[in-house]
Amino acid sequence: MAKKKEVISLIDTFSEFKELKNIDRTTMVSVLEESFRSVIAKMFGTDENYDVIVNPDKGDFEIWRNREVVADDELEDPNLQISLTEAQKIDASFEVGEEVTDDVNFAGFGRRAILNLRQTLASKILELEKDSIYNKYTDKIGTIVSAEVYQIWKKEMLLIDDEGNELLLPKTEQIPSDYYRKGETVRAVVARVDNKNNNPKIILSRTSPVFLQRLFEMEVPEINDGLITIRKIARIPGERAKIAVESYDDRIDPVGACVGVKGSRIHGIVRELRNENIDVINFTSNVSLFIQRALSPARVSSIRLNEEEHKAEVFLKPEEVSLAIGKGGLNIKLASMLTEYTIDVFRELDEEGMDEDIYLDEFNDEIDEWVINAIKSIGLDTAKAVINAPREILVEKTDLEEETIDEVLRILKSEFEE
Repeated sequence: MAKKKEVISLIDTFSEFKELKNIDRTTMVSVLEESFRSVIAKMFGTDENYDVIVNPDKGDFEIWRNREVVADDELEDPNLQISLTEAQKIDASFEVGEEVTDDVNFAGFGRRAILNLRQTLASKILELEKDSIYNKYTDKIGTIVSAEVYQIWKKEMLLIDDEGNELLLPKTEQIPSDYYRKGETVRAVVARVDNKNNNPKIILSRTSPVFLQRLFEMEVPEINDGLITIRKIARIPGERAKIAVESYDDRIDPVGACVGVKGSRIHGIVRELRNENIDVINFTSNVSLFIQRALSPARVSSIRLNEEEHKAEVFLKPEEVSLAIGKGGLNIKLASMLTEYTIDVFRELDEEGMDEDIYLDEFNDEIDEWVINAIKSIGLDTAKAVINAPREILVEKTDLEEETIDEVLRILKSEFEE
């Protein structure tokens, strides 16, 4: 009797699992039937002559065995056959060749059978749980989820969602200034779901451009309603981002709608991204104009495009060069990412200055080539362009030593001294 109760408790356990993991009724019945049949097949070599009936509403089950009645001296397999004498004890009218169906007490199979059933059920439930998690989060790829920090490791964080599922946020997918403690809530976008060896791993990201896009969709109703479209996003997580938006309704200012009154809509996004500066610009299919907007706040004087190689030579007034390049070169880097063009910045000189100026490459006998390349990499190709640039900008942008910059300036200025 105790063993029977032990088996019944398996049904109760499974019912609890059903409520917890939202497994549908059909799947629950199927798993239970398969588990019982698996154990029976292991014990007797076959389960074909058994009928397993699961009653999930009542929380119980029935097992019926079908055997052929044979003469007493012809009994070979007690699992598939029953002797005439034994059959007639059940019903005196039974004859050889007929089929006897009798109720089987599973607990009577012994403790090993019950243990096997538990193990089989646990295995199938685990498999179902993994499939459920995989399917759930595969459908959530590209959407924002919230989860609680459970454990913090050197290379990743383990998060737990509201259903107890484990999610991973790698260090490489965290904003550099992200800092969390155990128990805090994290918002991130589902980047991908790996399923190696049927062991799903849900990978989250806070550095993905998709995360920024979803935040805008949440904060700006016009984007969510389809009145404004996000066309391009370029991001250097935690530092700066540029986002190009477009509206097909002339009555809607897409940039103004995204920023909000006094920045009300964009402030929440900036806070979520650890004070990442966000530039919102109007998208246009006119490449030259798009590059000009992408280089904002710098004002471009003229542009020369090479559409085949996706390169652009941008000419600016001397005072605009540092704005185009931006702190640490971020502005020009993001503009290139956004427009998908390699952008080279040139200082615009007057005609007299053009005649008198000298390219930096002509100083390679006095200045090391690697120093010249470092200066050219920030868009300064001529001697006067370097001389006219603020000294602190040269030091910051080229990452050269102050002594090296001073020596370069001395050499270049000496060339123009009378």
